[in-house]
Amino acid sequence: MQTVVLAAGEGTRMRPLTADRPKPMLPVAGKPLVAHTVETAIEAGASRIVLVVGYEAEAVRAYFQDAEIGVPVTFVSQERRRGTADAVAAAAPELDDGPFAVLNGDALYEADDLRTLLEAGPAVGSYRVDNPSEYGVLARDERGYLEGVIEKPADPPSNLINTGAYVFPASSRERLDVPESERGERELTDVLQRACESVDVEVVPVERWLDVGRPWELLEANEWKLAELETGVRGSVHPDATITGDVVIEEGAEIEPGVVIEGPAYVSSGATVGPNAYVRGATYLGPNAKVGHAVEVKNSVLDSGSSVGHLSYLGDSVVGREVNFGAGTDVANLRHDGEPIELTVKGERVSTGRRKFGVVCGDRVKTGIDTSIDAGVRLDADTTTGPGETVTRDR
Repeated sequence: MQTVVLAAGEGTRMRPLTADRPKPMLPVAGKPLVAHTVETAIEAGASRIVLVVGYEAEAVRAYFQDAEIGVPVTFVSQERRRGTADAVAAAAPELDDGPFAVLNGDALYEADDLRTLLEAGPAVGSYRVDNPSEYGVLARDERGYLEGVIEKPADPPSNLINTGAYVFPASSRERLDVPESERGERELTDVLQRACESVDVEVVPVERWLDVGRPWELLEANEWKLAELETGVRGSVHPDATITGDVVIEEGAEIEPGVVIEGPAYVSSGATVGPNAYVRGATYLGPNAKVGHAVEVKNSVLDSGSSVGHLSYLGDSVVGREVNFGAGTDVANLRHDGEPIELTVKGERVSTGRRKFGVVCGDRVKTGIDTSIDAGVRLDADTTTGPGETVTRDR
């Protein structure tokens, strides 16, 4: 089935990681987030992909122009970025006369779930949660078909939420010009509401789903996809290094003496680890990243060109590109009271729901030697710290 993948948004909730790149291009287990979405869609039966791009679009185009994914890919620009319905309207001229699927390009799905959705259409994917009032909630009629989508209701009609995965009837191509919502956007859920008025829209349960909207959810995405890896060692591994569990070491990576890596972990081309470093948990090391002497990295994302040079600890953290941690930089990842760590998202402190969470660093952050960083701190791109600083608040 022809499938539209939405990858045009700015990802403001993911800042500072998206200050100058689109959220769908953030790294997940060796490839961009949106690549997982596209590959899962193809495995489920997508016959062609229409990628809607906008913010920093060239990064998305460049990746898929070089990638071999097995089906045709068409790029469409969403110039106005006025909501998901506008994004699909931009893609509509590229669609044929049949039904079409739409997927959020910043969400992870299982292929079996999407296959069921594509076969069931018209349909919407549903996921059961304990706190539906924070999401778009699906209301069903007495027959079990979709009646509508209610955004963040105080009194939810069900605990089934919208997963951003849809199959629309062909007629929906002509019904994309919906009124603007209170947010000033044209919402795809309003198009879905219109579809309900003329056809039965099936509510398809999804067994596993992750909306990757905030920095700690990028950790969850890597935990999911790294757990699916099989060991593949193509880089250089010193005989005195110890590799256990499922670990991918790309060609061009170098593992030095005394290193211990406990998978699942992914070490990209050009990355170096050691000597005497310890990498554990679900950890992703991007291209040309460096983990130096006596450094411990646990359950973290260290993006391309970033360095934790020596005698440092990085745990449960997301670190952008070209970041440099001075010697002895330590990141806290646990509150003394054991409560979930909070992080600033769009100006408000929000619970991550995680007992352990460290720092989020934008690109090109540099810390002085012996810097200590508190749990739940956010450092914007190009931030610096001085030697011996204790950082307890965002910068």
